[in-house]
Amino acid sequence: MAASIERAFKMFTPVSLWVIMLLSFVAVVDSKQKPINIALSGKWMSTPILSEASEFLAKESNENFWNFVERIAGHDAQVFTSASDESKYKAVQKFAAELLSPLQLSLMKFSLSLRAFSPAVQMSQQLVEQLDLPPDCAVVIEVNGKHSCNSDELSDLLTSSESRQPNALYTFDHVYPGLGSGTDVSNEQQLPVVVLYAQLGSREFQKLHPALAKKAQQGDIIYCLRHFLQEKSETRVPLSGYGVELAIKSTEYKAKDDTKVEDGKKNDDDEEDFTSEDIEGINFSTLSELHPELKKELREFRNNLTNAATELTAFKVWQLQDLSFQAGQKVMSAPVEDSLQYLRDISQNFPTQARTLVRETVSPEFKKEVQKNQARFQYSGIGPGDSLLYLNGLAMDLEIYDIFTLLDVMSSEAKLTEGLHSLGFKGEDLQSLLQMDLSQENEEKYAVDIRHSAIQYLNNLETERKYHNWPGSIQDLLRPAFPGMLRHLAKNMFHLVFIVDPVDTKGKNLLKMAEAFQVHKAPLRIGLAFVVDSAKETTGFTDAGVALVRAFTFITNEQNSAAKGLSFITDVYEKTSGSEITADAVITEFSLQYPDEDKDMVFGTNDDYDDLRKAGANFISQTGLVGMPQVLVNGVPLDQSQFEDSFEEVVVMEVLKQTQTLQQAVYKGEVNDNTELLDWWMERDNVLPRLNSKILATPKLRLDMTGVTTSTSVKNPVVASELSSKDLTAGILDGMHYLTKKEDSSVRPVTMLVVCDLESPAGRELTYMAIKHLKTSSSLRLGIIMNTGSMTEDNIISRAVHVALTTLPAKLALSLVTKLVKEENVEALRAGTKTLQDLEVHGMDMDAYTAALNAQSKDFLQVQQIFASKALSVRPGQSAIITNGGVLGPLVQEEQLTVEDFNLLERLALQQAGDKVAKKISATGVSDEKASDLTMKVSALLTSQTKKDRRHKIEFTSDKHSAIKLPADTNIPAFTVDAIVDPTSREAQKMAAILMVLRQIANVEMRIFLNPREKLSEMPVKSFYRYVLEPEVTFDSNGMLTSGPTAKFLDMPQKSLLTLNMDTPESWLVEAVTSPYDLDNILLEEVERSVSADFELEYILIEGHCYDSSNSQPPRGLQFVLGTNSTPAMVDTIVMANLGYFQLKAYPGLWQLRLRDGRSEEIYNIESHEYTDSPTASTDVMVAVNSFKSKIIRVKVSKKPDKQGVSLLQEEEEEQGLWDSISSTITGGTAKKEEDKDKTLNIFSVASGHLYERFLRIMMVSVLKNTQSKVKFWFLKNYLSPTFKDFIPYMAQEYGFEYELVQYKWPRWLNQQKEKQRIIWGYKILFLDVLFPLDVKKFIFVDADQIVRANLQELYDLDLGGAPYGYTPFCDSRKEMDGFRFWNSGYWKSHLAGRKYHISALYVVDLKKFRRIAAGDRLRGQYQGLSQDPNSLSNLDQDLPNNMIHQVAIKSLPQEWLYCETWCSEDTKPQAKTIDLCNNPLTKEPKLQAAMRIVPEWKDYDYEIKVLWDEIYGTDTKSQREYDLPESATKSKPDTRKKTEL
Repeated sequence: MAASIERAFKMFTPVSLWVIMLLSFVAVVDSKQKPINIALSGKWMSTPILSEASEFLAKESNENFWNFVERIAGHDAQVFTSASDESKYKAVQKFAAELLSPLQLSLMKFSLSLRAFSPAVQMSQQLVEQLDLPPDCAVVIEVNGKHSCNSDELSDLLTSSESRQPNALYTFDHVYPGLGSGTDVSNEQQLPVVVLYAQLGSREFQKLHPALAKKAQQGDIIYCLRHFLQEKSETRVPLSGYGVELAIKSTEYKAKDDTKVEDGKKNDDDEEDFTSEDIEGINFSTLSELHPELKKELREFRNNLTNAATELTAFKVWQLQDLSFQAGQKVMSAPVEDSLQYLRDISQNFPTQARTLVRETVSPEFKKEVQKNQARFQYSGIGPGDSLLYLNGLAMDLEIYDIFTLLDVMSSEAKLTEGLHSLGFKGEDLQSLLQMDLSQENEEKYAVDIRHSAIQYLNNLETERKYHNWPGSIQDLLRPAFPGMLRHLAKNMFHLVFIVDPVDTKGKNLLKMAEAFQVHKAPLRIGLAFVVDSAKETTGFTDAGVALVRAFTFITNEQNSAAKGLSFITDVYEKTSGSEITADAVITEFSLQYPDEDKDMVFGTNDDYDDLRKAGANFISQTGLVGMPQVLVNGVPLDQSQFEDSFEEVVVMEVLKQTQTLQQAVYKGEVNDNTELLDWWMERDNVLPRLNSKILATPKLRLDMTGVTTSTSVKNPVVASELSSKDLTAGILDGMHYLTKKEDSSVRPVTMLVVCDLESPAGRELTYMAIKHLKTSSSLRLGIIMNTGSMTEDNIISRAVHVALTTLPAKLALSLVTKLVKEENVEALRAGTKTLQDLEVHGMDMDAYTAALNAQSKDFLQVQQIFASKALSVRPGQSAIITNGGVLGPLVQEEQLTVEDFNLLERLALQQAGDKVAKKISATGVSDEKASDLTMKVSALLTSQTKKDRRHKIEFTSDKHSAIKLPADTNIPAFTVDAIVDPTSREAQKMAAILMVLRQIANVEMRIFLNPREKLSEMPVKSFYRYVLEPEVTFDSNGMLTSGPTAKFLDMPQKSLLTLNMDTPESWLVEAVTSPYDLDNILLEEVERSVSADFELEYILIEGHCYDSSNSQPPRGLQFVLGTNSTPAMVDTIVMANLGYFQLKAYPGLWQLRLRDGRSEEIYNIESHEYTDSPTASTDVMVAVNSFKSKIIRVKVSKKPDKQGVSLLQEEEEEQGLWDSISSTITGGTAKKEEDKDKTLNIFSVASGHLYERFLRIMMVSVLKNTQSKVKFWFLKNYLSPTFKDFIPYMAQEYGFEYELVQYKWPRWLNQQKEKQRIIWGYKILFLDVLFPLDVKKFIFVDADQIVRANLQELYDLDLGGAPYGYTPFCDSRKEMDGFRFWNSGYWKSHLAGRKYHISALYVVDLKKFRRIAAGDRLRGQYQGLSQDPNSLSNLDQDLPNNMIHQVAIKSLPQEWLYCETWCSEDTKPQAKTIDLCNNPLTKEPKLQAAMRIVPEWKDYDYEIKVLWDEIYGTDTKSQREYDLPESATKSKPDTRKKTEL
C-alpha cells in the first residue's frame, strides 16, 4: 500500500499535495505532537570515559589494564586534558584496539554507552574523598597509610613507611605486576604499599606512574593505582539499560487532579524527524526525501493522521481472538532485515497498533507451523505465549538478568566464541563444542578410603538392639518409598564421618550434630576422627583439644563405647556454655565423672591414651585432606560452605544420591546381604587413597591457550618479554616437546606441564613423581617448563633435560629424563662419581647429544622463566602444575605432590572436560597429534568459565513461516541467539529492543520463534513501552558527550489516561526528581506541549541474608548499619525472619557493615561473612558497590557468651536512639528526647499521583486541626512526586509537624506484583516490621483520601487487647449495597466464621507485638503462597490480613472510627471520627466531587493549602478551585503555627 501511495504522490504537484493535506485538517484542529520524554541519571557526577574504559580492560585481565595504562602514560597528556570528549574517545579506541579483539572492542564501546563501569570509577573517588585533602590537590600518594598531595614527598614517605602498617588492598584494586605483587610473600619482608590516586592522562599521572612502575618492577614497593577525578564533571552520569512503561489506566473512578500544571519549559520536539514507520500506509520519511520543500506541510499531515490513528478504540471479543496471531503475521510479512524493528514497534506500541492488526489476514502456513511448534515446545514446558531467550545456549531470563549481567555474559561468551574460532572451529563444529554439557551434576564424586583406625564409630546398625526392628535385608532397598526419605535398614550402608578439631567452634557444632544424629537413630553409621596438635610435647594439661581427645580415648577404651566418649565432650561444651574451652575445664569435668582415675596417666606424657591423636594425624597426612573440619559420606567430602546453614540437607542429598548407586548394585546382583558394604564402597573406582584438597579446589588461574604465536617468536628472551601472556603461552606451547607412555600418535585427553627448577631437589622430585605416574597412564602427555632459580649457575640438569626433549625420540627422551631427575644420579654427577655418559640410554647417539648440549644456550631458560613469571605469577625457582590449562600453584616449598596426587589431577581433568572434548575433536577428523593440542586448548577454554550452566537448544518442527532468521557473518566469530516470544507480550517489548542493539554491537545469528496465543478475550498488552539502550556513546557537533539516551514516546493517544512506571534493574532505587506533571495520571489532551521527567538513580541496593550460627535461624530484629570510618551509621536496616533477609541502600563506594550500637551490638558479634570485599585477615566487613549489578552478601552472627539467654526484642529493654532510616531520611523535625518518644503520634500514609497527594495534604491538616499531640508523619517515598517532596518541608514549617520519608525495595524473592496500585497495596501491609525503626512502638495508618474529625490520640491509646493491630470493620448499615458485600457469602463467609471483614483505610499497629509474634514474616509467607494465583488477593491490603485473621488476630475498632458513605448509612455520619472517600461501585462518582459533597470542611482545608502553595511558589492555584470561595477565606488567617511551641 505504501508503494502505491508513494507513486500517487509523485504524480501530484506540490499544489495538489497542499490541497489534499489542507482538506485533512478539517477533522482535527490541534494536530501538534506532544511527546513524552523520560531521562534517568545517576546520583553522582559523570566520570571520564578514559577511566571507565580502563575498568573494562581490568575486567578482561590485570595485564590488559596495565598495558592500557602504559599506553596512556606514554601519550601526550594534552590529548586527555584539553581535547574534546570525542577525541579522547577515539584515543581510547586506538589504545584498546591494540589489546582487544574486534568483538571485545565492540563490547567495550557498548559498556561505555551503558556507563557500566562508572560506579567502579566513582568508588575510587569515594575512597580518596575520605582522606583529608586540600582543595587544590591534583594527585594523592598514600604510602602505608600516610598520604600527601606533593609528589616530591614520595621518597620521605617511603623512608618512614616501616613504622606504619601497609594500606589494605582489595580484590578490585589494580596492583602493578611487579616482583612485589606475587602470590606468595609470606616468607619475605613486607613491602611498602604505595597507592596512587590520579586521573588517567593527567600530567601528574604521566609524571608519577613511570617512577612507581619502575620501583614495583624492581621489587621495592607494591604499587596500586586508583582513580582520582581532579576536575569533576558538572553533569550527572546519564544512564541506560532500563525500561519505561506507560500503562493505560482505568477511568472507572476518576483519580486525576484538574489543577493546571504551570510549566515554562519549551517543547524541544516540535521538529522531530520523520521515522521509517508507516502511518495509515504512508511512509513520510520517503515523502520528505521526495519533497523536501514540503517538510512542514508533511509534518502537519503526519500529525493529523497520527492523532486519528493513535486514539484507542474498543474491540469486540471476536476481534480480539486472533490478535496475537495477527501481530505475528505482521512481523513475518515484513522484510527480513526489518522484522526485529516490526516486532519492537508492534509490541511497544500495541494499544495503538491493534486497530490495524485486526485487519491482518493470518496465513494457514503461519498458523499451522506455530501450532506444530507449540506442540513440540510443550515437551520442554513451554506453553503458548511463553517467552525465553538463549545466548549461545545459555538461558537469559530478562526478568532476572539486567543488561549489565547480560554484558558480563556476552564478555565471557566472547572469549569462548573467539577462542574456538581462532582454533579453527566454525559453524556447526563450534556450536557442537559450545553445547557440550560440562556440568558434573551426574558425575560420581571422588572419595577417600576411610578404612582407618583413626575413625571411631558411635553406632553399628547391624548389631545394636535399637535397630533390630528395622528391615535387615539389603533387598528392602528396592521397595518403593516416599521421595526424599532416607531408608531405615539395619545395614551399615552409609558411613558419615566427622573429622574435626573438638575445640574449634565449627567442630563443636558438628560434634553436637553427630550426637543428635546418633540419638535420633538416623539410618547412618556415625564415625569420628580428631585433628589436634600432634606434637609429642603437647599434653592434655596444656592443650584443651588434646585433653578432649585423650578423655574420649580413655572412655571409649574403658567402656567400649565411642558414643559415651562423645557424650563426655558435649558435657564439657554444656558446662563451658559458649566460653572458651580450656584444658583445666576438661580435666575438671573428667574428675567429676571419673573421680578415681589417674589424671596424669590420661592427660600427661604417658602415651597409653594417645592412639587416636596419632592416628588422626596419620589419617590426615595419608589422605591429603586439608582445611578442617571435614565431613565424609562413604568417603565423599561434603561442601564445607554448607556446614552451618544447611548441613542436614547436604547430608541427606548426598545420601539419597548414593542410595541410587547402591540400589543399582543391588538390582544387578553386585551387592547382597553377605556383602561387606564398607569394603564394597571403598573398592569402587571413584575411591582414591589420597584426596588432595588443594587439587580438588577450583584453580585460581586458567591459561588462555588460544593464541596463535609460533615458537620462533619466543626464542629471543627480549622479544618474549614484550609479548602478552596469551601470545607468550602460545609460543611456549608451539615449541613444547612431550613425554608419553608409548611412542604413538594417539589422542591424549590430558596434557600436564610441570613447572619447576630442575636444579633443586624439590623440582626434580616433583618431575620424577610426574614421570612415575606417566608410566601408568595412556591418557596423559607430560611437558616440562624449567623455572630456574638462578640464571648465573650452569643449570646443567635443566639444559640436559631440554636437549633430551628436543633432540631425542620420545621413548629415549623419557628414559634419559627419568635418569636425569633421579636424585641419586644428580648427587653422583655433582660429586664427580658419574658423568653424563654413565646415564646413556640404549639406542641414543651420545656424541650427538653431547654436542647439542654443549651448543645449547640459556636463552630457553630465560624465556621459560619469563613465561612462569608473566603468565603464571610464579617466581623464579617456584613450582606449579598446569593440567589442561588449569594452574595448581605456586606450590609452597614443603608441599610435595605424590603419584596419587598426579593421578587425581589427571582424573579430574578427564572428568571436567578432557574426555568429552577429545571424543568431539577426534570425530572432526583432525590428525591425532593436532587433536591432542586442540583437546588441551579447548579444554582449557571451556573450563575457564566459572559458571557451568547447562546449555539448551530449542527443539522445533519447522522454522519456515513463523521464525525470524537473521544470519551472521561466518568468517568472523559469532554469537547465536535462539528465542521464543509472543509478539503481544511484556517480554517482547523488552526483548526486541535488546536484540536490535545486540545485532548492532556484535556478529549475531538469530532465530526467533513466534509463539502467539489463541482465542484471546482481552487486550494482551495494555501499555506502551520503551527500553533505553544505545550501542555506542554519541557526541554533539562540538565533540562533547550528549546528555545521554532517553525514553521518548511519540504518537501517544491524547484522550487516554496513562500512568508511568519505571522498569529498572532489581538493585536500583530510582525516584523522579524533576517533573511538574502528574506522572501517575498523564492526559495528553490537557498538555500544551510535551511531558518530560527526570529520574535519578538514588541508591544501589546491598542485599543480604543473616543467620545465627548457634541455631542457623535468622536473628529477627537484628540491626545493621552501613557507613564509613568517619560516618559509621549512614543507613541502617532490620533483619527479617524470612530467609534472614535485609537490605541496605548505598551508592558507589566502599562501605563498612557493622552491628548497630545498642542491643544488636551488645548481644551479638559478627562471626563470619561471605561475598564481601574485606581484605584477607581483616576483621572489618567491607562491601564494595562498584557496579550497577546486585550485591548479595551473607553474614553469620553469634551471641556473646554472657548474652546466650537474652532476647533481642525484649519488651523492657527495647533499643532507643536515632533512626537513620531504612531509606533516606528527610525530616522536618529535630532529634527527639527519650521521654518524648511515646508522646509522639505517628501517622503513616501512602499516596501516588497529584490528586491523592492533594488529598494527603488535606488529611494531614485535618489530623493537625484535631489533636494537641506532637505529630510525626511517615510517608512511603517510593511513589511520591517531586512536587510533593519539595512542598512538604514548607508545610512542616508552617504547621509544626515532623515527618520522615521511608523507602523499601520489594525483595526479589517475594512474588512481584505488576500493577502499580497493587504494589502500593502491598507496601501497606507486607513490610511494616522493617519500614520503621525499633523505637517506633505504635503507628496509625490513615488513607490519603480520609478526613479526620477527632483526636487520633484516642485511637493511638486504645487497648488492642493483645492483638498486633486493629482495623475497622466494613459498615453494613447501607442496605442498598448488600449486593456488593462479597464477604457475606462464599469463601469469605466460610473463612471468617462469624468474624467481621475489615477495611484497610484506617488501622493502628502495635509494632512491639507485631514484631514479637513475627506477624510481618507470617503475612509475607501467606502472601507468597496466595499470590501465585493471579485471581487471589483482589484487594491485597485488605484480603491478606482478613485471610490471616486466625493466625494474626485483628482487634475490631469501634465503628465510629471510620465512616464511608458507600457502606454506612447517613444516620451514622454525625458520630464519625474519620470520613473515608470510598469508591462507590453504584454511582462511580469522581472522588474530588464526592469530597466536596460529603465533607464540608474539605474545601476549607483545600483552600488553606492552596494559599500556602501560592505564597511559596508564586502561582495562582487558588483561582483554579472547583468550588466557591469558602467562608473561612474571607476571615483572618488562623494561627496555625502554634504547634511549633510543643
